[in-house]
Amino acid sequence: MRPSTADSEGGGRNDGERKRKKRRRGRSKTAEGQTAAHHPSGANSGEGSPAQPDTLTSAKGKKAARRRGRRRRQASGGAGPQSQTAMSPGQAAQGAAPEARDRPHEAVVSKTRRSDNQSGSASPERNRGGRGGIHRARSTGARAGNAPLYAALDLGTNNCRLLIARPEERGFRVVDAYSRIVRLGEGVGSNRKLSDAAMDRAIDALAQCHRKLADRGVSRSRLIATEACRAAENGDDFIDRVKGETGLALEVVNRETEARLAVAGCASLVDLDADGVILFDIGGGSSEIVWLDLRNRCGARGYALTRFIRSWISLPVGVVNLAERHGGVHVTPDIFEAMVEDAADHLAAFSLAHNLTEAISSGRVHMLGTSGTVTTLAGVHLGLKRYDRRRVDGTWLADSDVSRMIDQLRDMPYEARVENPCIGADRADLVLAGCAILEAIRRRWTCSRLRVADRGLREGILTELMAADGVWSNRRAGHRHHRSRQRNEP
Repeated sequence: MRPSTADSEGGGRNDGERKRKKRRRGRSKTAEGQTAAHHPSGANSGEGSPAQPDTLTSAKGKKAARRRGRRRRQASGGAGPQSQTAMSPGQAAQGAAPEARDRPHEAVVSKTRRSDNQSGSASPERNRGGRGGIHRARSTGARAGNAPLYAALDLGTNNCRLLIARPEERGFRVVDAYSRIVRLGEGVGSNRKLSDAAMDRAIDALAQCHRKLADRGVSRSRLIATEACRAAENGDDFIDRVKGETGLALEVVNRETEARLAVAGCASLVDLDADGVILFDIGGGSSEIVWLDLRNRCGARGYALTRFIRSWISLPVGVVNLAERHGGVHVTPDIFEAMVEDAADHLAAFSLAHNLTEAISSGRVHMLGTSGTVTTLAGVHLGLKRYDRRRVDGTWLADSDVSRMIDQLRDMPYEARVENPCIGADRADLVLAGCAILEAIRRRWTCSRLRVADRGLREGILTELMAADGVWSNRRAGHRHHRSRQRNEP
C-alpha cells in the first residue's frame, strides 16, 4: 500500500532533521579534534580549561569552544622548539655552564629562562654569554619560533665565549653556547703585546663562533673584546686580523661599559630586600667592582637596576696577570698573602662611595660575584662530583663559608686542584690568584653574604640588545591588544 502524502512529508521532515543533527555532531567532533591537535594531552597550556564535552548543542557553546581553542593555540604558540631550553633578562639569560664541561643545561634568569647546548673544547672553565646585523625585532603577535636570533660574544683575557638566544615573552631562550679558554692576554702584563700563539688560539675559537653565527642565521649581535685588547700595543692589529680572517668585527669596550654589562647580566640575582649590592667581576686582566645603591629603588628589579649604579671601579689586575707576577702553580701561604697585598694596593686608590660602609653596617648589603673564581668556590663548597651550573648559579655563601673555601683551596696542592672536577687543569694555576683578589675585596668591604652568579657580560649584552629593540614591551602591548580583540569577538 502506498503511503499518504502527509506521511511522506512527515517522514521527509524527520529524515532531514536527523541529517541536520548528524551534521552538527560531526562539526562538534571535528572542532574537538582540531583543539586536541593544537594542544595535545599532557601539554601545559597555561589556561587550565576544563575538558570539552563530546558534543556541542548550541551556538553559544560553539563560540565558547572556539575561544578556548584560540587561547590554547596562543599559549602553546609562545613556546620555542622542544629541543631548545629557556632563560630570562633580569636573570638572563642566567649564566652558562662550564666551558670544558660543555654540556646542555637549564637556568632561569630574571626575564630570561635558558639552557645552553654547549659546544667547544673540554675545559673546566664556565661559559658566560661586533655588531652583526641591524635587524629590528618585530615581536608583536609573533610566535617565539619566528623571532629573530640574537648573539653576544665576549673575548676576554682568558676566555672566548658566545651565546645565541631567541627572545621570549618573559626573557630569552638560549639556543646555542660556546666557550673556550684561549689565554689571549698571556704575557701582556710583561710584554705589552699579544703573542702570536695567543692570537692564533683566539682566532681559531673566533672562527668556530663565526660558523655558529652563520649556521644559526643570527639577526642581531654584539661582539666585544675587553682588557687584553685594551692593554696590548698590538690590540688594534689583532682586531684587524680577526676581521680579515674570520669576518667578525670585534668592538673593544671600555671598562665602564664592561661594568655596566656585568650588572645587566646579573641583576636578576639581587636580593629583593637588599638596600645595596657590591657586584664584582674578577676577569683575566682586570676586575670590575660596582656599588648598586638600592635604598630608593621603589620596587625596581632586573635590568632596571642598572639605573642605580652609584659608582664603579676597574682594577688593572686579574687572574692571569696576577698569577704571572707571583706564580700560580705552587702557592705557599706567603705567596698567597703577597697576591692579596698586590690586589689591595690597586684597590686602595679607589673609593666606591663615602656612605658605603654605613650601608654595609645595616646588614642589608650583600656581595654578588660573577667570575670563574666564585663559581669554583661554590662548586667546591657544594661538593660537586661534576660542575653543575644549575646548582651553582644563584647559590648563597655565608662569609664564613667563603673564608673556609679560600683556605681549603690555598692548602690544596696543584695536583689536587687539577683533579678537582670544579677546577681542572685549565684553571688550576689561576684559581688562587682569583681567590687573592676576592680576599682583597672582602677585607676592604665585609658583607655577611655572597651570592654566586654563573652569568655575566654575554647575558648583559643580550638583555641590552633586546631591550633596545623593545621586544618585551612590544610583546606585552601585543598581548594586551590580542586579549582585547578576543573579548570583543563573537
